[in-house]
Amino acid sequence: MKLVFLCGGLGKRMFPLTEDKFLLKFMGKTLLEHQVENARKANFKDFLVITNDFNRRRIEKVCHAVDARIEFATQKDPNGMADALICGKDLLRNDEIMLVNPNDVFESSAYTKMLDEYKKSDYESYIIGYKVPSYFPGGYLETNEKNELVRIHEKPGEGNEPSDLVNIVIHLHKDIGTLLSYLKAIKSGRDDVYERALTEMVKDNHKIKIVDYDGFWCAIKYPWDIFQVVQHFLSSARREISPKAVVSPRAEIHGNSIIEENVRVLENAVIRGPCYIGRNSVVGNNVLIWDSSHIGEDCVVGYSTEVKHSYISDNCWFHMSYVGDSIIADNCSLGAGTITANFRFDERPIHVNIQGKKSDSHLDKLGVIMGESCKTGVNSSIMPGVRVGPNSLIGPGVTLLEDLEPNKIALLTGKNYECYENKTRLSVKKKKQLMQKLLKYDHKRRDHSKTEQD
Repeated sequence: MKLVFLCGGLGKRMFPLTEDKFLLKFMGKTLLEHQVENARKANFKDFLVITNDFNRRRIEKVCHAVDARIEFATQKDPNGMADALICGKDLLRNDEIMLVNPNDVFESSAYTKMLDEYKKSDYESYIIGYKVPSYFPGGYLETNEKNELVRIHEKPGEGNEPSDLVNIVIHLHKDIGTLLSYLKAIKSGRDDVYERALTEMVKDNHKIKIVDYDGFWCAIKYPWDIFQVVQHFLSSARREISPKAVVSPRAEIHGNSIIEENVRVLENAVIRGPCYIGRNSVVGNNVLIWDSSHIGEDCVVGYSTEVKHSYISDNCWFHMSYVGDSIIADNCSLGAGTITANFRFDERPIHVNIQGKKSDSHLDKLGVIMGESCKTGVNSSIMPGVRVGPNSLIGPGVTLLEDLEPNKIALLTGKNYECYENKTRLSVKKKKQLMQKLLKYDHKRRDHSKTEQD
């Protein structure tokens, strides 16, 4: 049986995060790597990854280090699941397939439940169903008394759900030829060809079994869904401090904290797990990192900074800052005194602009969502739920009240600020030189301390 990962789509709701969701890194690995490992636990060995023209090279690079047989097909345009399968048909042949959306995070027990049902019954297809306590913007399953599919209702709208069962894209198909013939026959202007094809198959008396799954599941649809995924990975990890990490005896590390190799934790820093600190990062003096925070590689969490319940990508720098309930992409830098506000005065849930509409995050604490290569000046502040587009700057003293578009700079003009085109290009070389200086200083400090002890 071949496992098919659908990696050709675009995450429109994730902006200003521009990285594909399955290429986001958790605990030092991309989500796609975690997905392959998860499938390997269920004894899958053959994989087909359907990419697009923009991400194929990066996906191939990630998969090159994975111990599995992986083939690739390219979906030229993001036209949905049906088009993805049609694009990969030459590599599917007559295989039985397991179809998976790698942006959904779940436990390997979902695979084993599906395979157990497959072995003991005789259906043409199987679909994982998951009971949700409240409305989820996805496909809902209408079933009969035998727990067989009657129809998939794609995004029916709150109050119109036919059941509380959501369609998770972990689907097993025995006859790929029959499925492809239905996919090609459906004409639709919406992204629902695959779902409609399954409904048509049921009408023609092809039986599809619903397999109930009640383990962990999180669909990454919005940026703040990342928090739940981080907590999932941290909850299953054990405390581990790399022998190649250097932790000051005057620092405190509590709980299930994971400290990777070459990390430096300086005097009076406090890390309250569960937390993750990626390779080559520096945690400065008097820093506090806590509440399921995830720090990427090559980061500097500088003097007197607090990071609370936040996801920080690689190569980010902070100094005397507060980063609360925030999501920050690669290569960002926060100047001294930067505050990411994460709580409304009226204590109501925070709404975020998503594709021109205000979306309820259902969170009462949410900080900034910042795209890659952004920078803030000293004493700047960012209001809850504000998005900062990639390659944008927030000037000194600015209180950013609304979203900042990509490639913009917000500067104070009197009591207010105005936005201009950002023509500044930050020096990567200077950043590397400063990192080398920090690491060199730390080696000297340790050598001096050792001499004193001797």
